[in-house]
Amino acid sequence: MKRRDFIKRSAPAGIVFPALINGFTFKAYSESPLASALTQASTETDHVLVIVQLNGGNDGLNMVIPLDQYDNLANARSNIILPKNKILKLNGTSFTGLHPSMPGLQKLFNDEKLQIIQSVGYPQPNFSHFRATDIWMTASDSNQTLNSGWAGRYLNEEYSNFPVGYPNNVMPDPLAIQIGSFVSPAMQGPAVNMGMAISDPVNFYNLINGIQGTAPNTRGGKELTYIRQIAQQTQQYGTVIKNAAAKVNKQLTYPTGNTLADQLKIVARLIAGGLKTRIYMVSIGGFDTHALQVNTNATETGNHANLLQKVSEGIKAFVDDLKFLNSEKRVIGMTFSEFGRRIKSNSSGGTDHGAAAPLFIFGHYAQNDVTGSSPVIPITTGTSDNIPMQFDFRSVYASILKQWFCVPDSTLENVMLKNFQSMNVIKKTAPCMSSS
Repeated sequence: MKRRDFIKRSAPAGIVFPALINGFTFKAYSESPLASALTQASTETDHVLVIVQLNGGNDGLNMVIPLDQYDNLANARSNIILPKNKILKLNGTSFTGLHPSMPGLQKLFNDEKLQIIQSVGYPQPNFSHFRATDIWMTASDSNQTLNSGWAGRYLNEEYSNFPVGYPNNVMPDPLAIQIGSFVSPAMQGPAVNMGMAISDPVNFYNLINGIQGTAPNTRGGKELTYIRQIAQQTQQYGTVIKNAAAKVNKQLTYPTGNTLADQLKIVARLIAGGLKTRIYMVSIGGFDTHALQVNTNATETGNHANLLQKVSEGIKAFVDDLKFLNSEKRVIGMTFSEFGRRIKSNSSGGTDHGAAAPLFIFGHYAQNDVTGSSPVIPITTGTSDNIPMQFDFRSVYASILKQWFCVPDSTLENVMLKNFQSMNVIKKTAPCMSSS
């Protein structure tokens, strides 16, 4: 079999070579290589959205503490409640505080670069990790199954006919990038996935440093090397990513031993390097804290505290780095988790799957306030009691699309599939980058 026939037949749509470029894994789900140039993109913008996923179901009541409900919360969580005197205070509010391990986000809030949105969820919440994640990724109703993601539908509206005609002069870069082993379902368009994946930080640096993944000295190894060479020649996105990274030779110091910070450091480098990529997604796991959520004798420490510290330090370093790189005005970020935790703690020193929870919007142009009231904690709580929803998560998505990417109402309804409440998530001083 000729080599070109072997490659053609062994690489159908959706199949991914394990090391396409210098040991660097790309995953792009489309019906053809992302290298054709037949049409022009309709959109050009400098605005970027960075999504931070907290996998496992984050305990929002242990992250954003309702100080005006503290006594009732202490009754419900006597074995894990934080010491009140160690909760971090926020400028302009006496009702809300942050976990003691989050001074970085406290600083961002006090510097007017962080918004806290209380009790975000959706009607009839699902408590399965897989289904709840699917709902957040697709922006579906709880009793509805969708085959496309909310970000993918947005990108499909902006970049019609993708991947045919891309990359091109107007949009030479990936539309969306996931730092992780797969492309998020959130980026799935109606027909193809609109994003690509960077498998991990190590392979990213292998790419930009020109380190070739080793292949065995066998006939199969020689074929693998040949496939990599062909892929390197044809994978234009690998080239633009490498070029963008090469433009940034100095960044601020990020915390070590922090996988979220490692991912955000790459994102900052690519943004500052000039990629026009619209959406980035990063993630950190471990938030399914059914047991041993805190240390018994010091509840402000423990597994959840360590995770929140990584989130706080990673996001703070990222925002500071963007400022250092003169890119902070281009970027808005948001956090989310598939659900929160129950009000009442369990006997294992943890919390079980719950409903609504707070999320953060961060960046230079993030609306700086606590949106919504503190979740009401009953005097007496049962094991099944949950925080009721104040804001639908799809309202957050829709508001970001409209206020940050200037998506018109007619397009917004096609993306979100229905109308949702408008929320103030972006400062009014932010320029709106029109997509017309």
